[in-house]
Amino acid sequence: MGAKTKKIKAAGKFSSSGGTNVRKLYNAIEAKQRVRQQSPFHPRGKAKRIASGIWKCERTGKIFAGPAYFLEEKK
Repeated sequence: MGAKTKKIKAAGKFSSSGGTNVRKLYNAIEAKQRVRQQSPFHPRGKAKRIASGIWKCERTGKIFAGPAYFLEEKK
């Protein structure tokens, strides 16, 4: 994995290919998936993304499958 830079954030690992719109979308997804999210197993628990579609509840320690990038709250 390439180095991240302050200005371009996670998209710093790419060269100038792809254009600015692709890098902006990549940064948005990357930032959203790295944030601790609400766990479905505990009301105050947080879930961390381990890999694509694999999540771990930090409060209960359960590992579960879910959406690839972001856990959405059930409405």
